[in-house]
Amino acid sequence: QQPQIILLKEGTDTSQGKAQLLSNINAVTAVGDVVRTTLGPRGMDKLIHDDKGSVTISNDGATIMKLLDIVHPAAKILVDIAKSQDSEVGDGTTTVVLLAAEFLKEAKPFVEDGVHSQNLIRSYRTASTLAIEKVKELAVSIEGKSVEEKKGLLAKCAATTLSSKLIGGEKEFFATMVVDAVMAIGDDDRLNLIGIKKVPGGNMRDSFLVDGVAFKKTFSYAGFEQQPKKFDNPKILLLNIELELKSEKENAEIRLSDPSQYQSIVDAEWNIIYDKLDKCVESGAKVVLSRLAIGDLATQYFADRDIFCAGRVAEQDLNRVAAAAGGTVQTSVLGTCEIFEEKQVGGERFNIFSGCPSGRTATIVLRGGADQFIEEAERSLHDAIMIVRRAVKNSTVVPGGGAIDMEISKYLRQHSRTIAGKSQLFINSYAKALEVIPRQLCDNAGFDATDVLNKLRQKHAMQSGEGASYGVDINTGGIADSFANFVWEPAVVKINAINAATEAACLILSVDETVKNPKSESAQGDAAAGAMGRGRGGGRGRGMRRR
Repeated sequence: QQPQIILLKEGTDTSQGKAQLLSNINAVTAVGDVVRTTLGPRGMDKLIHDDKGSVTISNDGATIMKLLDIVHPAAKILVDIAKSQDSEVGDGTTTVVLLAAEFLKEAKPFVEDGVHSQNLIRSYRTASTLAIEKVKELAVSIEGKSVEEKKGLLAKCAATTLSSKLIGGEKEFFATMVVDAVMAIGDDDRLNLIGIKKVPGGNMRDSFLVDGVAFKKTFSYAGFEQQPKKFDNPKILLLNIELELKSEKENAEIRLSDPSQYQSIVDAEWNIIYDKLDKCVESGAKVVLSRLAIGDLATQYFADRDIFCAGRVAEQDLNRVAAAAGGTVQTSVLGTCEIFEEKQVGGERFNIFSGCPSGRTATIVLRGGADQFIEEAERSLHDAIMIVRRAVKNSTVVPGGGAIDMEISKYLRQHSRTIAGKSQLFINSYAKALEVIPRQLCDNAGFDATDVLNKLRQKHAMQSGEGASYGVDINTGGIADSFANFVWEPAVVKINAINAATEAACLILSVDETVKNPKSESAQGDAAAGAMGRGRGGGRGRGMRRR
C-alpha cells in the first residue's frame, strides 16, 4: 500500500471532479432563483436590508446582485455578468442571470450521466453563435425614419424597459422624457451630461425635464433675497475662487512702526475683494456661480446691482452648466443661456438654466412619495436612458415579451436535428433553456406557463414564419404579436445577454476543482492568538522576577 502523498498544506480544502461541478451548478441555480421573480412587467421587487440598516427596494437585476453579498466563488460569476450587462447595455440584467442559471440547469443531467463537460461547452458555444446570428437576422432596423417617427420608436423601446419597473404605471410619461433627454445631449454619449435630481414629495407626474441644467439652491448669505430670481439671456460667470473678505494679515508677517499704517492694510484687504467684485460686474454677467463660497459682502454687493449669485455649487453641476452655456470653469469665464430662473420644487428651491446655446445637456427632476421609491425610479430611468442611447447607436430592434427567445429556441431545435452525434442533445437542451424567459414571464404574471408555452411553440412552428414575433401577452394571459404591440428591445440587449450568459455557463462548466487556501482565512485568527500568547507569557515572566 502506498503512503499518501501530502501535497498541499493541511487544512487545504480541495473538492474536485463531478461533485464539485454539480455543487457549482446548484449554487448558480440558487442565485438564479433569487432574481427569477423580478423578470418582466409583472415581476416582484426585492427589499434588501443591509448591515448599515439602509433599505433598498429594487427590481433591477444588477442592483440586486450587487447588494446580495454572495460568497460562493462560482456564483460570483453571475454577479459579474449582471454588472457587465448593466454597464454595457443598461438593461436585461435579470435576463442574463436567468439564462446562465438555466443553461447550467439543463447541463446538469448530462454531467450526472458522465458526459465530459468540454463536449457541453463546445456545443453551447456553437449554439450561442447560431443564436446570435439568428437575432441579427430577425432584427428590424429603425434607421432612415424622420425625427418624429424615430422619437416615437425610441419611446417604445424605453417604455418596454420601464414596464418592468416600479414606475411602469407611468411608462409613457417617463419614456418620452427619457427620449427627449437623450436627444438633447445629441451625439455626445457621456452619461453624466444627463443629470437626475431627486426631490421627495409630490407625485410621479410632477417630475419634469429641464432642457439645460438644474441644481438645488446652494447655501446663501444675507442679501440673497434681494437678488432677482429670473433673467432672460443673461451672461453667466463661472468661478473657481471664493469671493470673501480675506484677512491677508494672517498669511504674512507685517511689522508696523506707526499705528496709522494699520488702516492701510485693512483698506488693502477691502480693495482686493472690491476689485474682484467690480471685475465680475464689469464682465456684464447677470448670474455668478462659484465652486467656493461667496461671502455675505459679495452677496449684498451683487444684490445691489441686480446680479444673481450662488456659491458652493457642486463641481459636477458647475461642469454641466459650463458644457451647456458654452463656457469653461476657470478663475473667470463667461457663458450664456436663454432663461435663468430660480423656482420652488417641493420643499427645495432649484436654480434652472434653460435654452443653452451649446445645449448638450439635460436634467430630469424626479418627484415621488418615499425616498426608496425615488431611488428606484432613478435606477429605472438610468436603464431606460442606456437603452435609448443604445437604440440610437445600433438602430435595430427585436420583438420582446419572450418572442425572440422562442424563435431562437425553435431555430436551434430544428438545427440540432441535422447534427449526428451527442451534440444534438446538447444544442437541444440549450434551446430548451432559452424558453425560460417566456416561461418566467408567465409565472410572474400568474398565468399557466405550460399552456402559454404550448401556444407559443405552435405559433412559432408555423412554416409561413408569420408567428415569429409572437410573445407572451401579459395583459390577457394569452399570446400576442409583440411587434404589433410595440414590445420592443434593442437587438444589442439580447445579443449581449446570450453572449454573457453562455460565457458564464461555459466558464462554470470548465471548472472541475476548487482549492481553498486555509492560510487566508485563519490568518487573522492566528495573529490574534499570537498576540494573546505573548501578553500572557510576558506577564508570567515579570511575576517570577518579583519573587
